[in-house]
Amino acid sequence: MAMPLQVLGGAIEELQNFVNQSVSGQATFVQRVFDSTGALVQESSGELRFSRPGKFKWHYFEPYEQLLVGDGDFLWVYDLDLMQVTRVSLDQALGSSPAALLYGSEDIDSYFGLEALSSDGKLVRVRVIPYEESGLFERIEIGLTASVVRNMTLYDYFGQKTVIEFGRFSIPSTFNDDEFTFIVPDDVDLVTQ
Repeated sequence: MAMPLQVLGGAIEELQNFVNQSVSGQATFVQRVFDSTGALVQESSGELRFSRPGKFKWHYFEPYEQLLVGDGDFLWVYDLDLMQVTRVSLDQALGSSPAALLYGSEDIDSYFGLEALSSDGKLVRVRVIPYEESGLFERIEIGLTASVVRNMTLYDYFGQKTVIEFGRFSIPSTFNDDEFTFIVPDDVDLVTQ
């Protein structure tokens, strides 16, 4: 059954509202990666915090601890098991990545094409297609309720699918001044790109 046009148009509006109105926030997440046959190959969980533009902390707790921090200038990826930190320019790292939707600027139309999908009860869905084909993902589907992202499904060019379910989303959130500052620990290797 076809959805009324205004409901589908509302899905893109919900995403735009999230991007325009959520200057800061935090949530928990569970991330599942499925291979091209649909088999679960990895499950992880953690929490995220963000302050637009470009400041975020994506902390994986399970099964391995990893910390990704965007400080506004650089993306720091700290792999605690490897005792290694990788630093990349934030502009280079965000670009048309899924992270740009959550933490980037409000100008998502510059990086993505948006297509409203059918709604499922209170959940509305938007397909997001990066203009840059050199990115990691072919498309992203985002589920929202009340202008808050509830889940993201990322489809890569190899047939893999990554599903991220968000819980306890709190917008806006207040953070300490140093929340998104990363200091490289003394006993850790630093790799710059």
